[in-house]
Amino acid sequence: AAAASSKRQARDVMGRRYQREGRVPGRPAVPRADTLAAMRLTLVTIFPEYFASPLALGVVGRAAAAGILQLEVVDLRAYGLGRHRQLDDAPFGGGPGMVMMVEPLAAALEPLRGTHRVLLTPAGRPITQATIDRWAGLPALTLVCGRYEGVDERVAEHFIEEEASLGDFVLAGGEAAALAVVEGVARLLPGALGNPESAGTESFRDGLLEEPLYTRPAEFRSWKVPEVLISGDHARIAAWRRERRLQRTRERRPDLLPPGFAEENGEG
Repeated sequence: AAAASSKRQARDVMGRRYQREGRVPGRPAVPRADTLAAMRLTLVTIFPEYFASPLALGVVGRAAAAGILQLEVVDLRAYGLGRHRQLDDAPFGGGPGMVMMVEPLAAALEPLRGTHRVLLTPAGRPITQATIDRWAGLPALTLVCGRYEGVDERVAEHFIEEEASLGDFVLAGGEAAALAVVEGVARLLPGALGNPESAGTESFRDGLLEEPLYTRPAEFRSWKVPEVLISGDHARIAAWRRERRLQRTRERRPDLLPPGFAEENGEG
């Protein structure tokens, strides 16, 4: 009887997942032009409503509507144990806070075994542009949003391919980090940006921060745009941009520069 009940519960859980192609909570499914070409991106969370609006907006929403990105939000609460859909319990050995249990996450992640499953946690490796580039090249990516004090270590050991962190700070959960990753990945997918060259000229592309940017008017409250940018001399403009990228990186993020960079560029 217990086994039959467990099977019925599993069928019920699977039926509650957001499985329709291109669907995000609160938004109808969008027909996708090329299913095979679309990247599949799955979010596992206890708060599926968190993603309803952001996933429908901007470059992410356009990518989903165009069939470039297939989004799925998995409600982890549906895999919770018992009548109350329990997801967390007190840590062995004592200590503050609650720990996300292994059983619900195992049930949610086992069907996603063919994807690259990433646990978003402060204990993971820092996410960089190189990380986003690598993930954007995958056919399927799953982001697991941790909550509470942390996640049972057996999840990372047996159901996760990679642990990653948004930065050296702590959030209430992994949802905000997941949104950052989704937007970073979506904008790199072919056809996602109006101008494909935009993604190749931004900060971190060549290890440097982006140069200062200006647009019209050329003068505002006596503050003028650098003359070189309106000179029409493309060689001078390119040299100015490169110089400003180096200067900004030296001043704000010297850690991005490789050892010996200053000496190689005649600055030592």
